[in-house]
Amino acid sequence: FKNLTCSVKGPSLHKGLREAKKSNAKIIFAGCIPKHEVKHLLELKPKASLINTHNIDRIVYAVEKTLENKQVKFLNNSKKLKLCIPRKRKNKVISIIPISSGCVSSCNYCIVKSIKGDLFSYPPNKILEEVNQSLEDGCKEIWITAQDIGCYGLDIGTTLPKLLKQILEVKGNFKIRLGMANPNFVHKSLKELIEIFKDEKMFKFLHIPIQSGSDKVLKDMNRKYSVEQYKEIITKFKQQIPEMTISTDLILGYPTETEEYFQESINLIKETKPDILNINRFWSMPNTVANKLKSLPSEVLKKRSLKITNLFDKITLENNSKWLNWKGEILIDEKGKNGTFVGRNFAYKPVVIKGKFKLGELIKIKVKETTKYDLRA
Repeated sequence: FKNLTCSVKGPSLHKGLREAKKSNAKIIFAGCIPKHEVKHLLELKPKASLINTHNIDRIVYAVEKTLENKQVKFLNNSKKLKLCIPRKRKNKVISIIPISSGCVSSCNYCIVKSIKGDLFSYPPNKILEEVNQSLEDGCKEIWITAQDIGCYGLDIGTTLPKLLKQILEVKGNFKIRLGMANPNFVHKSLKELIEIFKDEKMFKFLHIPIQSGSDKVLKDMNRKYSVEQYKEIITKFKQQIPEMTISTDLILGYPTETEEYFQESINLIKETKPDILNINRFWSMPNTVANKLKSLPSEVLKKRSLKITNLFDKITLENNSKWLNWKGEILIDEKGKNGTFVGRNFAYKPVVIKGKFKLGELIKIKVKETTKYDLRA
């Protein structure tokens, strides 16, 4: 039995647990879930084995013992590098490289820190070793990931810009895609990061979650930045790199979000026009400050979600239409549907194209059609 879910998102977690309850297979609850759901999981499946993200090196042992009808539990928070270990890639041209675990933030709605712990930045030399190994394995895209890549290095006396400069010095034909970075850390290194993004090896793609367009709600969430700082980041990036793809996140229906504050989020999305918008309805999680607050009615969340989704559909259609007739090179990195492949251009825009191609292949194309989801060549 295998079920992939996310313990940070309540609906996803509950769906995964329902599926596990129905299964007659031997169960291992692995990843983030065991950390804060031990009692619930063992009530659900008393003989299940448990292993958290800090013990990924024990996964084979856990599987072997579980198959022998022996229960194992690996739930300690030991700090271990998740680098330079055996792996089977889901996509042979993409290498997903974590650069740290945990974070330094204390958001009032989030359980990530209680699961992942304090920031544990991985040594630059080990990250570079993983990059080099990935390139030797034939990878063409290096995805730099963490709970928050922006705070990388604060615990070991270095910074994200310093690390990126080292990675950019690695020889080879590859692209780098950065994962999520919170606005407060991006703002502190803004000038330096913009210059780094100008390098041809960098996908012009920035994932920077705003979560709310209201400073009051951001304060209630204990987010350490302002709406104005977020807008400054977007403006300065776009001034220097006009084609920059901006991805952001919104939490709708935080308990203190009034209609007025929600409208501020609407106004911000209208003004900044992100290319990607991840919309999440607020879900109260145990052992968080926000869990003590009264949640808004589900009808309110549905209404707000629909309103902002309809708005964003128009924005993304408008953004993508600007790429019509664009000519350039894309990197094929995914098999699509119905005999198509998907490639990425320099701004990490998905381009769907029919034909026979190889993953990792570079091809020149012309965009002939645009949709709210992608570009078509």
